[in-house]
Order: sequence, then structure tokens, then C-alpha cells
Amino acid sequence: MTEPNDFDPNRYVRQLTSRPGVYRMYDAEGEVLYVGKAKNLKKRVSSYFLRASGNAKTEAMLDQVANIEVTITHTEDDALLLESTLIKKHRPRYNIVLRDDKSYPYLLLTGDNDYPRVVYHRGAQKKKGQYFGPFPSSGAVKNTADTLMRLFQLRNCRDSYFENRSRPCLQYQIKRCSAPCVGYISKEDYARDVADAASLLEGKNDKLIDRLVGDMEAAAGRLDFETATRLREKISALRRLQAQSQSVGGKSDFDLICGAIDGGVAAMVVVTVRGGINLGHRSFFPSAPAGTDIADAMTAFISQYYLERPVPPELLVDPLPSEDTSLADNLTNRAKRKVAIKTNVRGERRRWLDNTRATLAQTLSAQLASRAGVEKRLTALANALKLPEPPMQMACFDISHTRGEKTVASCVVFEAGAPNKSAYRRFNITDIEPGDDYAAMRQALTRRFKRVQAGEAKLPDLLLIDGGKGQLGVAEKVLDELGVGGVQLLGVAKGSTRKPGLEQLFLPGHDAPLILPADSPALHLVQQIRDEAHRFAIAAHRGQRGKARSTSMLDEIEGLGPKRRKALLKAFGGPKQVSRAGITDLARVEGISAALAQRIYDHFHDTA
Repeated sequence: MTEPNDFDPNRYVRQLTSRPGVYRMYDAEGEVLYVGKAKNLKKRVSSYFLRASGNAKTEAMLDQVANIEVTITHTEDDALLLESTLIKKHRPRYNIVLRDDKSYPYLLLTGDNDYPRVVYHRGAQKKKGQYFGPFPSSGAVKNTADTLMRLFQLRNCRDSYFENRSRPCLQYQIKRCSAPCVGYISKEDYARDVADAASLLEGKNDKLIDRLVGDMEAAAGRLDFETATRLREKISALRRLQAQSQSVGGKSDFDLICGAIDGGVAAMVVVTVRGGINLGHRSFFPSAPAGTDIADAMTAFISQYYLERPVPPELLVDPLPSEDTSLADNLTNRAKRKVAIKTNVRGERRRWLDNTRATLAQTLSAQLASRAGVEKRLTALANALKLPEPPMQMACFDISHTRGEKTVASCVVFEAGAPNKSAYRRFNITDIEPGDDYAAMRQALTRRFKRVQAGEAKLPDLLLIDGGKGQLGVAEKVLDELGVGGVQLLGVAKGSTRKPGLEQLFLPGHDAPLILPADSPALHLVQQIRDEAHRFAIAAHRGQRGKARSTSMLDEIEGLGPKRRKALLKAFGGPKQVSRAGITDLARVEGISAALAQRIYDHFHDTA
């Protein structure tokens, strides 16, 4: 854990993701002070530090915070489950901890009767039947049971009540039960309905949703909008039900391990899953010599991590260790049973691994944004560019447009190595030839540095231009024409393969580019500033283009044409429901590939 004085909440919040997840606040001794969930981690965590809460208990807690860690989850429901698990595990002093220590709620389709019933269940799974869950709350189980009763008309009454009926009860009258108690449905037909309900809970029955979509379209075609709306809501409920529930069984004990080396910092994230439940993650920052290959680092880390820990049957890793076969054999001998190391997984396990990668990226970002990390990168950048001192004030410009349409320039500002978003500016470029990036850069720089001369903005120590020699030359001319001095210029161009880590840095007066090692802290800082300028420019351009075209929230997703948009809207019922869907649910829609599902998900969730 970091020292209390070394933790800067404002710096930490700036680099946080906006995805759903769970955050944990630690004190200086590494004890968990508080665990919370968030639909948007950045907004939730930043709310603690934006203004005084007025609550003495909260203020006392914030005074003790020495570190914050986050775990990214796929949905808000996943975050709720993980939050509950971590509260029960750590019992943080500032959380409300339930003392009854109830287990997670499940839904049970009983197996001790020819006509199974839908049952809410907690505790040991000793009764016969199929268990589905865990669910994030008792309300989620009851809502699911209610949906099953409405869709499949399954009974929920006790056996003693069921066996002594001579006529149907009210549930039959309101079409929530098929009245098997008085023989209104055969055993075979009832068994089929139970099987359909089980398939739906397991996420396997898309035919039902397709049928409902057809019914909704038919209702809309005959102008029965009330029925169409009801069916649309039912489709949305089924999609949520699929996302919330999972079948219990199979191999549900495994660890996920993801590692990376970035900016000279090595990081490993280990997520523990037992009984199908996420028990949280731990972050490690092993020391690694310069030039260390991440595959070798993974081999060393996994070997050492399980020296004194039990090894689960499966390790899902990214990247694959350099000696995965011998490492798996070694772990198998330690555990005295088969241990598999996998990286190419599908379905639910792939989703787990994707979330672990996202958590690793967030962990690395937080580490690099710490004061020690920032100072290291600023010093490295000053040494690489032969500057007399680290550049505390930096600005970067980028241009964005679509085939010349609605050109926008961005200016992002970093102070002391961290983004200062209040100083960001966007420039709508006008009166130039479409696609003329040089003219666009000239206009943006001229407008910006006239404001600098007027005292409306600070003069940067280092000015980065996203581009090669040509863009750098434009910047030199603009500053010379305006009589602006004391600014170090740097052009940042992608290498010939356009892969991160191969950037070419151009300095005025030097013909040959400066190429830094891929693991250089200085290069990492340059990449971060360049990428932020690029992101800000694209966001501004999309906004301008969206206003001009009056498009919907789905129209700006690359690769999503009218036919696929229609399929999405039919499947989910509307754009808002699409925005709430997970990647797995999106990929179930006809015509939506896994890659496109990821792109749609990213469009509605800031994964930066």
C-alpha cells in the first residue's frame, strides 16, 4: 500500500474508468475501510472528493484513505454480487455489515414432483431439482420467478396445497398458472414448459425471444401498440433475466491471472473465482529488469504465487506463460491433481478474462498516475529530450474528421504529468479545404496561442503535435509568426507498422526521428498525452457530426448499418435497452459478431 501522504485522490480519480465495478478504500496499514459498488466508477469515486459530504463518519473515513483499488465488472448486477462478497469477507468498519451472514439467493425448479414448482431458495442446496443463480438480490429472484410464471405458467404453490385442489385457484384465473393440480395440462406439456424455462435461465433459448419479437412486430403492424409495448417490455425482462442468471455446476473453481509491463512498471492481477462467485482480486507489482518479456514474468510470478497457496483446477491467463507446459506439470505435481493453464477460452470464461484484462489496465493506470510514477516519467522524458528540467506544463494538439467533414481540433493539457481537463479546448475548424490537416493545425494553433498571448491560457513547456515532420513544421511557423518563444516542440508520429511502442519522435532541427524503447517511461507518457488528445478530438468530432446529421445513439457505431440497427432494436426493444446490454447478449443477435458486440458495448461504456 502507498503511504498516506503519497495518495492524491484528484490524480487517482482523473485516470479512473467509467465502467461498472467495485471500489475498495484502504488505510495506511492495508486494512479495508470501505467497499462500494458503482454503475460508473469514475463518477462514484470522484463524488467523495469533489465536495464536503457533511457527514462526520464519511469525512473521518476519507481522512484515513491511503489507497483505492477497483475491480471492473461486466454489469452493475455483477458489481452488486462482488460487493456483497467482499463486505462479508473483509467486514470493513465503515460498511453496514449484515450479521445473519445469509448466503446468496437462488431460484429452484423442484425435482421431487411430476409438476415442478418455482421456488425462492437460500442455504444448502440439498433439495432435488435445478438451481439457478446466484442472483444479486432477493428481489431479482422474485422478479425472475414472476417472469417465469407469466411466460410459462409454472406453479409456485406448496405440495400440500397442490395435492388437495378440486378446482383452479386465482393464479389460473390471472393466467399465471396452467392449473396442473386439476389436470388442465398434461405432464408432457408441463415438462416441456419447465424445460423451456430452464433453457431460458441457462441463456440457451433464443427461439422464445425470436417468437416474441415476431409477435411484437405483428402487433405493431396491426396498430395494437399497447400489446407491442407489453411485448417489448417482456423481451427486455427476458434479456435482463438471461444476464442475471447462470446455471450452477461444472468446474466453477478457477483463478484468472493477467499481467503486463508498461512504462517500466510490471503489474499482475489475480482474480479468484470459487463456486462460480467472484471473490475479488489482488494486484501485485513485481520488480522486473528492463527488457523483461511479459511471458517470462508470468512464468516466474505464477510459480512463486502458488508456492504456499492451493492451486485451483484451472488457471485462465493472459498472456500465456513462456513455459506453460512445464509450469502446468509442476503445479499438477504440487496439487496432486490435474491443473490446466488456458488462455483461449469461450463463453462465460472469456467474459471473466476480458474483465480481468480491464481491471489490469485500470490497475496499471492508477500505478502510473501515482506521484512516484509521474515523477519517474517526467524525469525520463526530460532526459530523453535533453531538457534542462522536467516539463510541468504540456499541451498536445490533434485533428479529427471523417473524409473532411466537420473537422475538429483538440488541445489537451497535462500539468505535473496529469490531465487538467478544465484546460482542455476544442476548435471547430472552418474555411479550409476538406481534409487539409495542415491548414486545420495552423488554424487551431493560431487561435490557441493568441489566447496564450492575451493571458487567457498558460504557455506550455512542451508542445506535442500528433503527426510527423509536416505537422511539426506547421507548428514551428505558427509560433515564429506569433513571436512565441520558450516552447519545446515535439512531433509524435506512428511508426511504419502503426503499432504502439514504435512511435517516432521528431524534434526541430533534427532529420532523424528519436525512437525510445517500448518500455520507456518517457514514451509511455508521450503515448498517454497523444492518446488523450486523439480521444478528445474524436469525441468532439462525433458530437459535431451527430448534430449535423441528427443521428440516433446507434448511428455512430462503426460497422453498424441500418439492417443490424433494426435487428438490435427488434431484439432489445429500443436504444436505451441496447445501451444496457452486455457483450454476450449483444452477440446473440443475428448479424452481430463478437467484435461488433464489443464495439457497441464500448460505445456506451467509457473503457478508457
